[in-house]
Amino acid sequence: MKDIQFVDGATDAAQFRFAVVVSVYHRVITKALCDGAVDALRQAGAVPNEKFDPITIIEVPGAFEIPLAARRAADTGVFDAVVCVGCVVRGETPHFEFIASAVAHGITMASQLTGVPIAFGVLTTNNEQEAEERSSEGSSNKGREAALAAVQLANVISKLTQGK
Repeated sequence: MKDIQFVDGATDAAQFRFAVVVSVYHRVITKALCDGAVDALRQAGAVPNEKFDPITIIEVPGAFEIPLAARRAADTGVFDAVVCVGCVVRGETPHFEFIASAVAHGITMASQLTGVPIAFGVLTTNNEQEAEERSSEGSSNKGREAALAAVQLANVISKLTQGK
Protein backbone atom coordinates (compact mmCIF):
# COMPACT_ATOMS: atom_id res chain seq x y z
CA MET A 1 0.00 0.00 0.00
CA LYS A 2 1.43 3.30 -1.06
CA ASP A 3 -0.35 5.42 1.55
CA ILE A 4 0.90 3.42 4.55
CA GLN A 5 4.42 3.56 5.94
CA PHE A 6 5.64 0.32 7.49
CA VAL A 7 8.28 0.34 10.25
CA ASP A 8 9.60 -3.13 10.91
CA GLY A 9 11.95 -4.59 13.45
CA ALA A 10 14.84 -5.71 11.30
CA THR A 11 17.21 -8.29 12.76
CA ASP A 12 20.46 -6.51 11.87
CA ALA A 13 22.46 -5.60 14.97
CA ALA A 14 25.59 -4.35 13.20
CA GLN A 15 25.14 -0.66 14.02
CA PHE A 16 24.03 -1.02 17.64
CA ARG A 17 25.54 -1.40 21.09
CA PHE A 18 23.96 -3.70 23.66
CA ALA A 19 24.22 -4.20 27.40
CA VAL A 20 23.35 -7.63 28.74
CA VAL A 21 22.41 -7.42 32.42
CA VAL A 22 22.71 -10.87 33.97
CA SER A 23 21.93 -12.07 37.47
CA VAL A 24 24.55 -14.42 38.90
CA TYR A 25 22.06 -16.10 41.24
CA HIS A 26 21.27 -19.52 39.67
CA ARG A 27 24.53 -19.05 37.76
CA VAL A 28 24.31 -22.23 35.66
CA ILE A 29 20.93 -21.15 34.32
CA THR A 30 21.76 -17.46 33.92
CA LYS A 31 25.10 -18.17 32.22
CA ALA A 32 23.25 -20.28 29.65
CA LEU A 33 20.74 -17.44 29.14
CA CYS A 34 23.56 -14.92 28.79
CA ASP A 35 25.41 -17.18 26.35
CA GLY A 36 22.22 -17.52 24.30
CA ALA A 37 21.77 -13.74 24.25
CA VAL A 38 25.37 -13.05 23.25
CA ASP A 39 25.25 -15.74 20.57
CA ALA A 40 22.04 -14.27 19.11
CA LEU A 41 23.51 -10.75 19.13
CA ARG A 42 26.67 -11.94 17.39
CA GLN A 43 24.66 -13.87 14.77
CA ALA A 44 22.62 -10.71 14.15
CA GLY A 45 25.81 -8.77 13.40
CA ALA A 46 26.92 -7.34 16.74
CA VAL A 47 30.56 -8.22 16.29
CA PRO A 48 33.61 -6.33 17.56
CA ASN A 49 35.43 -4.07 15.13
CA GLU A 50 38.16 -1.44 15.26
CA LYS A 51 35.69 1.18 16.51
CA PHE A 52 33.98 -0.64 19.40
CA ASP A 53 32.85 -3.88 20.97
CA PRO A 54 29.06 -3.79 20.69
CA ILE A 55 28.29 -6.03 23.69
CA THR A 56 28.88 -5.26 27.37
CA ILE A 57 27.93 -7.81 30.02
CA ILE A 58 26.89 -6.39 33.39
CA GLU A 59 26.64 -8.86 36.27
CA VAL A 60 24.36 -8.25 39.25
CA PRO A 61 23.82 -10.40 42.36
CA GLY A 62 20.21 -11.42 41.80
CA ALA A 63 17.10 -10.82 39.74
CA PHE A 64 15.92 -8.05 42.05
CA GLU A 65 18.97 -5.98 41.10
CA ILE A 66 18.44 -6.29 37.34
CA PRO A 67 16.08 -3.32 36.87
CA LEU A 68 18.40 -0.78 38.51
CA ALA A 69 21.42 -1.94 36.53
CA ALA A 70 19.35 -1.93 33.32
CA ARG A 71 18.15 1.60 34.06
CA ARG A 72 21.66 2.86 34.76
CA ALA A 73 22.97 1.20 31.59
CA ALA A 74 20.17 2.79 29.57
CA ASP A 75 20.81 6.18 31.21
CA THR A 76 24.43 6.22 30.02
CA GLY A 77 23.37 6.86 26.43
CA VAL A 78 25.99 4.33 25.32
CA PHE A 79 23.62 1.45 24.61
CA ASP A 80 20.92 1.20 21.96
CA ALA A 81 19.22 -1.63 23.84
CA VAL A 82 19.55 -3.62 27.04
CA VAL A 83 18.89 -7.33 27.45
CA CYS A 84 17.97 -8.56 30.93
CA VAL A 85 18.48 -12.20 31.85
CA GLY A 86 17.96 -13.89 35.18
CA CYS A 87 16.04 -16.63 36.92
CA VAL A 88 13.50 -16.72 39.73
CA VAL A 89 12.38 -20.17 40.84
CA ARG A 90 9.17 -20.62 42.82
CA GLY A 91 9.69 -21.73 46.40
CA GLU A 92 7.47 -22.46 49.37
CA THR A 93 6.93 -18.82 50.36
CA PRO A 94 5.39 -15.77 48.63
CA HIS A 95 8.93 -14.45 47.99
CA PHE A 96 8.70 -15.65 44.35
CA GLU A 97 5.66 -13.51 43.59
CA PHE A 98 7.19 -10.39 45.12
CA ILE A 99 10.52 -10.74 43.30
CA ALA A 100 9.03 -11.74 39.94
CA SER A 101 6.55 -8.86 40.03
CA ALA A 102 9.14 -6.30 41.15
CA VAL A 103 11.58 -7.34 38.42
CA ALA A 104 8.96 -7.24 35.67
CA HIS A 105 7.65 -3.85 36.76
CA GLY A 106 11.15 -2.46 37.28
CA ILE A 107 12.34 -3.47 33.83
CA THR A 108 9.20 -2.05 32.25
CA MET A 109 9.59 1.22 34.13
CA ALA A 110 13.27 1.51 33.23
CA SER A 111 12.50 1.14 29.54
CA GLN A 112 9.62 3.59 29.64
CA LEU A 113 11.55 6.23 31.58
CA THR A 114 14.68 6.05 29.44
CA GLY A 115 13.14 5.38 26.04
CA VAL A 116 15.75 2.67 25.52
CA PRO A 117 14.51 -0.79 24.55
CA ILE A 118 14.99 -3.16 27.49
CA ALA A 119 14.17 -6.78 26.74
CA PHE A 120 12.85 -9.18 29.38
CA GLY A 121 14.67 -12.52 29.49
CA VAL A 122 14.13 -13.27 33.17
CA LEU A 123 12.79 -16.75 33.76
CA THR A 124 10.04 -17.18 36.33
CA THR A 125 9.65 -20.93 36.72
CA ASN A 126 8.03 -23.42 39.06
CA ASN A 127 11.21 -25.47 39.39
CA GLU A 128 14.81 -25.77 38.22
CA GLN A 129 13.91 -28.31 35.52
CA GLU A 130 11.70 -25.74 33.80
CA ALA A 131 14.52 -23.21 34.08
CA GLU A 132 16.98 -25.66 32.52
CA GLU A 133 14.60 -26.32 29.62
CA ARG A 134 14.17 -22.60 28.94
CA SER A 135 17.90 -21.92 29.09
CA SER A 136 19.11 -24.83 26.99
CA GLU A 137 21.01 -24.25 23.76
CA GLY A 138 19.00 -23.54 20.68
CA SER A 139 16.14 -21.41 19.47
CA SER A 140 14.03 -21.88 22.63
CA ASN A 141 16.67 -20.27 24.87
CA LYS A 142 14.89 -17.30 26.46
CA GLY A 143 18.09 -15.24 26.57
CA ARG A 144 18.35 -15.68 22.80
CA GLU A 145 14.70 -14.66 22.38
CA ALA A 146 15.17 -11.54 24.52
CA ALA A 147 18.28 -10.54 22.57
CA LEU A 148 16.48 -10.88 19.25
CA ALA A 149 13.61 -8.78 20.60
CA ALA A 150 16.13 -6.13 21.66
CA VAL A 151 17.67 -6.08 18.18
CA GLN A 152 14.29 -5.72 16.53
CA LEU A 153 13.15 -2.96 18.86
CA ALA A 154 16.48 -1.12 18.50
CA ASN A 155 15.84 -1.11 14.75
CA VAL A 156 12.28 0.15 15.22
CA ILE A 157 13.37 2.96 17.55
CA SER A 158 16.19 3.92 15.19
CA LYS A 159 13.80 4.16 12.25
CA LEU A 160 11.24 6.12 14.26
CA THR A 161 13.81 8.67 15.41
CA GLN A 162 15.55 9.20 12.05
CA GLY A 163 15.17 12.74 10.84
CA LYS A 164 14.41 14.23 14.25
